[in-house]
Amino acid sequence: MKEIAKYLLDIQAVFLSPDKPFTWASGIKSPIYCDNRLTLSYPKIRHEIAKEFAKIIKEKFPETEILMGTSTAGIPHAAYVSDILELPMGYVRSSAKTHGRENKIEGKYNKGQKVVVIEDLVSTGGSSIEVVEALREAGLEVLGVVAIFTYLLKAAEDKFKEANCPLETITNYDELIEVAINENYISSNAKEKLILWKQNPQDPSWINK
Repeated sequence: MKEIAKYLLDIQAVFLSPDKPFTWASGIKSPIYCDNRLTLSYPKIRHEIAKEFAKIIKEKFPETEILMGTSTAGIPHAAYVSDILELPMGYVRSSAKTHGRENKIEGKYNKGQKVVVIEDLVSTGGSSIEVVEALREAGLEVLGVVAIFTYLLKAAEDKFKEANCPLETITNYDELIEVAINENYISSNAKEKLILWKQNPQDPSWINK
């Protein structure tokens, strides 16, 4: 959805810097940095995102019985959407607690329930699939993952395909680049760099183009 893409650019939840790339924790040099937590500071934007999440879930996953947010950025969005859809929710920790009941999944759920995972961002897809597998191991039926934004990297596409898990997103890298060009956020030369990076993020040669 281009409107959401523009919101993300406006508030710099997604920040484009082809000439001064960011370094991800993995070491990848990237012309784009995404922090969708910033959307929480803008009531109108977070409400629009929640409405789009709800729309996707109703259209693509109408059998949904419970929502699970990813820790930590997916949790508030899952709460907003669960309120709109009047569904129960919980969340999945990045790792199990080391005390108490040592839960990895928080909230009330039953085995066999049909669940949709709420995610803020999909990059390579690894952390999202870990959540999917944790829910499956707990006996839930994962219908799919919905996210605000994806970089559309092949690594993520392959992981979701291997896990046999559908992924739906509100907006994506290609759509955001189109909006960035139309709104004069970036130049045509910058667009070339952004396209080259997506084709192979491991290859830093795009930096000198």
